Order: sequence, then C-alpha cells, then structure tokens
Amino acid sequence: MRPGLHRAYSFGWAASFYWSMWWYTACYCCVLCRVCDAHEATGLLLAFSALMVGLPSPGCDYTQATPAHHKALAMQNRIMITGAGSGLGREIALRWAREGWRLALSDINDAGLQETLALVREAGGDGFVQRCDVRDYSQLTAFAQACEERFGGIDIIVNNAGVASGGFFNELSLEDWDWQIAINLMGVVKGCKAFLPMLQASKGKIVNIASMAALMQAPAMSNYNVAKAGVVALSESLLVELHDQGVDVHVVCPSFFQTNLLDSFRGPTPAMKAQIGRLLEKSPITAADIADHIFRQIAEGEFMILPHEEGRMAWDMKRKQPQAMYDEMTVMCAKMRAKAQKGHA
Repeated sequence: MRPGLHRAYSFGWAASFYWSMWWYTACYCCVLCRVCDAHEATGLLLAFSALMVGLPSPGCDYTQATPAHHKALAMQNRIMITGAGSGLGREIALRWAREGWRLALSDINDAGLQETLALVREAGGDGFVQRCDVRDYSQLTAFAQACEERFGGIDIIVNNAGVASGGFFNELSLEDWDWQIAINLMGVVKGCKAFLPMLQASKGKIVNIASMAALMQAPAMSNYNVAKAGVVALSESLLVELHDQGVDVHVVCPSFFQTNLLDSFRGPTPAMKAQIGRLLEKSPITAADIADHIFRQIAEGEFMILPHEEGRMAWDMKRKQPQAMYDEMTVMCAKMRAKAQKGHA
C-alpha cells in the first residue's frame, strides 16, 4: 500500500473509532439524563439520525438541562427520614424505595421502624433503621454518623417527625408549649444542623415537613401553629443562606389527610381530639398521595409544596385578602368555643 494511502486509511479508521466512542458515550449520557423523552427507543433513533448529519437531537434540547438535572445525576440515591415508623414518614420512605433509593430511617417507635424497613425492601429499596428522638441532638448526630459510615454520606434529609396538639391559648400549659416546640420546631432545627455538613458535601436537599397551620393559623392550636410557622421561617432562611453552597431546601405544608396523627395528639378534652379525628377521616387524601406529591414537586424544584388544592386556594386568598381570612377564622373560633362550652354543660 502506498504511504499516502496508508496514512489516509489509518486516519479514517481512527476517526471512525473515536466517532463511535463519542456516539456510544452520547447515547449512554442520554439514557441517564432523562431531561426529555429522547432516551426512549424512538428518541434514540431520531437522535442517531440527526447526529449522522451533524444536527442536535430533535428529541432533546440539551440547553434545557438545568443545574437541577445535572445535580440529580450526581446524587447517589441516599435519603434520611425522621418519623419513618408510620404515617407520612413511612409513605415517603416507600415512595423513594420504589425508585431504588437507600434509606436511613429513624423514629422512637422501634416496631414501626422494622415494619417500614420490611415494606421498603419489598418496594425495591434498602437501608437501615436507628432509634432516634429528635429532641436529643446527640442522637441525631449519632444517626448522621451512621449514615456516613454506611452510605458514605446523604443526599436528601426529610425532617418529618412531629406531634399534634390542640386547645385554646388559655387552656395550654407552658409544658404543652415546650413539648410542641421541642419536637416540631427544634427537632427540625437539630436535624438540619446535624446533617448539614454531609449535605454541603453532596450538594443535597433539605425537606422540612410543616403544615398548612403554619400559613393559616387556625384557632385552638396556637402552639402547633407557632411551631410549624417556625419550620416555614427556618426553611425560608436556609433557602437563602444555603443557595450558594448548592443545598436545595423545600418545605411541605399539607392540610388534613388520612394518617395516624392522633396517636401523639395532646388536647384539653376528648371532644377536641374526636373533632380532629373526624377531620382526618373525612379527607379524601391519603399519606401516600402526599408522599407522591412531594416526590414530584421536589423533582420540579418547588420550594413551598402545598399538596392540597383547598390549601393552595386558602393560601392565595390570605395573601390577597388577609382581613377576610382573619374574619373567617374569628367566626370559626366562636363556633368552636360555643361547641366546647356546650360539651362542658
């Protein structure tokens, strides 16, 4: 073979080899990316045809890949959930388990934790459980250390552990206030504090479970309202402070939904507990529905997640016509007082 022809042949072979390697790499990244539907078989064929003639894939405008998409690719599918022994915490665990995540689950309910872990494994996930009282910072730091040792870090934390209470302000003791704030607010503060170094390393996400009570301040639950409003304020503060560190923050404010919230309820009278129970039972929305909504909204990068349509409408009304909402709450309060007095008579 003439030298010139040999060089041309070698160049052509090398170009073909490197082009093939580039193409296979592009296909692999396309399948992983999932920014659009181009990873489907038809999408890949279209992409191949387009690339053959030097055009971008018609199924994927790669300029649409946001930092959140690239961040998702960097995650190692490790999530921590407090209050995972039942209710919403369990359903959040199952939702992420179906995506194959590794889960670190905590609660003060040991039996409930073991049940959740078994369900997680059935759903396709795996992980470990550790008893943890969120009032005790040393238990949270020990839990964080366990995540570091077992998973090598964490990508998402869900501060879900919480308790319910009710009663008019004059009926609530200072002990009731201390109990509510210690768990529903300071438990979230301590969870964020204990896991923040790992989240900074992984560029992870904080998900704090608050309540519509944080935004609407219904009567006869002032200590609960204040604690959950504190969770929203904390989340807003962290959203701003952690932005430049690559840590995303989300806060969830559900209304009433079907859950075992009454198991931890504290109230001045059995009648109030029964009233809350009826509201929970009447809700058509389950904890699984809430978990699924949270999953979707986090993927979309939404900061304040309001799972209930009625909650979104009420929040919109309060922002636009706050006095009208206060008037409505005042009427509700009068009815509740009258019913309570009738019950005492």
